[in-house]
Amino acid sequence: MDTTELLQRYYAAFNAGNWEDMLSFLTDDVQHDINEGQTQRGKAAFRTFLAKMDAHYREQATDLVVMSTPDGRRGAAEFVIHGEYLQTDEGLPEANGQKYVLPVGAFFEVQNGKIARVTNYYNLADWTRQVGG
Repeated sequence: MDTTELLQRYYAAFNAGNWEDMLSFLTDDVQHDINEGQTQRGKAAFRTFLAKMDAHYREQATDLVVMSTPDGRRGAAEFVIHGEYLQTDEGLPEANGQKYVLPVGAFFEVQNGKIARVTNYYNLADWTRQVGG
């Protein structure tokens, strides 16, 4: 499968809440650059991140546009995340089911048909304003 299809399937798994399918698209040593946060490495760390997100947020990616370089080694996605803040995440405003809508940009490196790096960017200040922080 080409990079564009890989990224489309990755986001289809995200929207379905199918974390194992999502993880199947990643290399074992995947690098995950968290928005305004740390860099994590490996599928186990990514799985833990997804479990934390699942506990605190319910999200869907819409208006997805996926692009890739001609050689397929790099890709990008632009989309709008529609979310609900379910449970207070440490260091963030108190959760009480607030809804939010944010534009997101994501960047990827692909190796041997798998995602080797995921880097996400969104406006945390805008999210904080939307949830009343």
